Amino acid sequence: MAFLATRFATLGGSLPTITALDCTKVFEAIVHDLRALLRLAKGKQEQPTAAIFDGRTMQSTPESGERAGYDGHKKRKGSKIHLAVDTLGYLLALHVTPANEQERVQVQILAEKVQEVTGNSVEIAYVDQGYTGENAEQAAKQAGIELMVVKLPEAKKGFVLLPRRWVVERSFAWTARFRRLARDFMRGAHLFGAQRHTLSPKSHLGRVGR
Repeated sequence: MAFLATRFATLGGSLPTITALDCTKVFEAIVHDLRALLRLAKGKQEQPTAAIFDGRTMQSTPESGERAGYDGHKKRKGSKIHLAVDTLGYLLALHVTPANEQERVQVQILAEKVQEVTGNSVEIAYVDQGYTGENAEQAAKQAGIELMVVKLPEAKKGFVLLPRRWVVERSFAWTARFRRLARDFMRGAHLFGAQRHTLSPKSHLGRVGR
């Protein structure tokens, strides 16, 4: 402690305040550095050229109920996680909204976050039919990304593994193993998103060598 006091004496004689935002940024940096290392270990380029976008509604709790929305399709009240991962399933970016917000409306925010952390390396994003529409397509293009909609086979019988799209579903399944991520327990949306950045390194490292 004495060392820190001496080190930061030039900043006005007091130690800097560590905020939740500071901690979030630290874990975000860890996630991005770890993703790059794991990609290189698998013989991939450090930064991806393709991503997968998807959204998942998480059940609200009394703590998060004030900012929750109602997802009419899932018939559930809660928050929606808008997630972007690379083709290996590693986290690129996320955005939290009330559950009534549509995926296609969040494309611009998600695409811009992806390009920010990858240095504008992503050229294509695989999405489901919830991202159809000219507005979503144009929003992605403004960030230099082409949306590729992966549709269900017309003659669907039982469970169908969709090309590329299954990767983001697996990523959601990885995080579902953490009890704190099973529902939205946080009062602030930014804290709910920060939880995922905090636990993602453990999830990614647990699959090294698999």
